[in-house]
Amino acid sequence: EVQLVESGGGVVQAGGSLRLSCTGSGFTFKDYAIAWFRETPEKGREGVAVISNDDGSTYYLDSVRGRFTISSDNAKKTVYLQLDNLKQEDTAVYYCAADTEKPYSSQWLKYWYSMDYWGRGTLVTVSA
Repeated sequence: EVQLVESGGGVVQAGGSLRLSCTGSGFTFKDYAIAWFRETPEKGREGVAVISNDDGSTYYLDSVRGRFTISSDNAKKTVYLQLDNLKQEDTAVYYCAADTEKPYSSQWLKYWYSMDYWGRGTLVTVSA
C-alpha cells in the first residue's frame, strides 16, 4: 500500500519557523519527485516546492523562495520542508505528493492535479 504521511504542522507566530516531514512507503521513493502543496479556501491548492530525488534539483513558488527549503533523505524515504520567516499568509493545510514526472522548473508546481500519490495533510497556522 502506498502511503505518504506528513507531520510537523502546528501553530507558530509570524516570523517563526517550522519543519514539515513527509515519509513515503509502498513505492520506490528515489524514482519520484516529491512536492509540497498547500491549500486554503481563499486560494485553493498551490504548489510550494518540489525536489527531484534522482538529482536533488529543487524548485519553489516565488512567494516562498528564500524562506522555505526543501530537502530529501532517500535512506529515510523522507522529504522535509523547512519553513522560516513565516507569514500569516502561509497559513494553510500542507500536503506532500509524489509523481514520476521529473520537475523542470517551478511551472511544474502548477500541475497539482496530475500527482500520483498524496498525503492527508498537516495544518500550519501562523498567528500575528
